[in-house]
Amino acid sequence: MALLNEYFLELPDENIYSDIAKKINTFKVIRPNARLIDMGINDMASPLPAAVVGAMHKAVDDMASSRAFNGHAPEQGYDFLREAIIKNDFNTRGIHLIPNEIFINDGVKSEIGNIGDVLRSDNTIGVIDPISPIYIESNVISGRAGIFDNGCWSNVSYLNCNESNGFTPMPPEYPIDIVYLCSPDNPTGAVYSKGQLKKWVDYALKNNTLILFDASYEAYIQSSDIPHSIYEIRGAKKVAIELRCFSRTAGFTGLRCGYTVIPKELTVQTLEGRRVQLNALWSRRQSIRFNGVSYVTQCAAAATYSEEGRQQLRRTRESYIDNARLIRRILSQLNLRIYGGEHIPYLWIKIPNNIPSWEFFESMLYGACVICTPGAVFGPGGEGYVRLSAFVRRQDCEDAANRLKDWLE
Repeated sequence: MALLNEYFLELPDENIYSDIAKKINTFKVIRPNARLIDMGINDMASPLPAAVVGAMHKAVDDMASSRAFNGHAPEQGYDFLREAIIKNDFNTRGIHLIPNEIFINDGVKSEIGNIGDVLRSDNTIGVIDPISPIYIESNVISGRAGIFDNGCWSNVSYLNCNESNGFTPMPPEYPIDIVYLCSPDNPTGAVYSKGQLKKWVDYALKNNTLILFDASYEAYIQSSDIPHSIYEIRGAKKVAIELRCFSRTAGFTGLRCGYTVIPKELTVQTLEGRRVQLNALWSRRQSIRFNGVSYVTQCAAAATYSEEGRQQLRRTRESYIDNARLIRRILSQLNLRIYGGEHIPYLWIKIPNNIPSWEFFESMLYGACVICTPGAVFGPGGEGYVRLSAFVRRQDCEDAANRLKDWLE
């Protein structure tokens, strides 16, 4: 008899993003002629840069040549991409890695779930709250989250991000086995300083904690004193896995490519107390469960590190940050508490008058014809806020900001 993994049944009946889609579709039926502006979008508005498109065309030509054809990609990634990543993303910051510590994948979302393959189901979990649902839901279906009660999971420590701590919570007084950190953070836009990250690394070293550090938005950091990688902190290679993607830095949402860094210094303990090198174990896991990212996609990713690619992508990212600044400038004329938008193209806005976030989402939808993301989507700590995305075209950004100003006034 085939038996179900019953942890899947612990998930909420509906995907929260499906709830958003349903409400938007209902609006479109009621008001078919309204021009909606989507500021809740987690996608990209700009097309791929010319350097990336050119590299893809060349790679497709290679696939049509008997001499240059590439079949199965290496499960861990092509060396030409791994070496480009090390040279441009880490060596420039004084971080020394080797190609075997870089694992190319199809994006952070998949990898967050995949890493659970090599970790016991009875590990305790810590997440900064609010946070993207994938961090918790991937642990729910692996049996780590515990029991869902009153909006929270019993085996999850919610490290509350709030205005009093600048949305950057510090380590708790008790040990946690696995902690998820994100900087710059989605949805709040907060960033961790070197001093704050050092406290987390010291905590992990003391408690044998594994840190999963999501640096998907690091390319948007505007300040030179904010770390782009957790490995800028001494000792982090012993306790941290870093995840990055080309979706946010290069618009690869339709291509799917990212990478995971697992240093050879990082070890994880067995129940009997033996330390196991996670890098070798992960390489073995990839060989079993993953066929590798396509040659065409990896060539496209490598092109983002060319001089032409860097310049083109810098302009694209600057346009998104400029969008966020525009929204802040227009909405700052109102009595609103607005966070983020400096190191990430998201704005985290406190809802006035204690209106629930789902109710405010619908009010904005019908009152301003603008879509946001209700804060409750990101967990219990997100209630009372909404997120606006600046990953949109400039004209849509201006129109949405002015609509919101008029509606809120």
